[in-house]
Amino acid sequence: MGAMNNTDFAIRQITFDCHDPSKLAEFWSAATGCEIAADYGDFVMVDSTPALGFQRVEDPTPGKNRMHIDGGGADREAIVQRLKGLGATELGTHKAPGLVWTVMQDPEGNEFCVGSPEA
Repeated sequence: MGAMNNTDFAIRQITFDCHDPSKLAEFWSAATGCEIAADYGDFVMVDSTPALGFQRVEDPTPGKNRMHIDGGGADREAIVQRLKGLGATELGTHKAPGLVWTVMQDPEGNEFCVGSPEA
């Protein structure tokens, strides 16, 4: 990756439409180990990289997410169990050569993946 120039688009935040911004921000704050940076009631931000925003909307988009967050760490199975303890739902685990990942949903049904290199 090269240095950014003045016309490059930098991703600074990913924002979720949701019913309960505070509750969802608390989940993602605990999941990422990052603090809640701002709480405006209908909009709450988690100080991760990139930042995560949660905005209250009357009718969040139904159906499967068109995009999702991929994350992970050294002990995928322990991370999955910890996230389940925080309120996430495990949907299934998949493998490809050199990679294994678990598809999950946060408390409002937003899908995300927890991956790790295959041992």
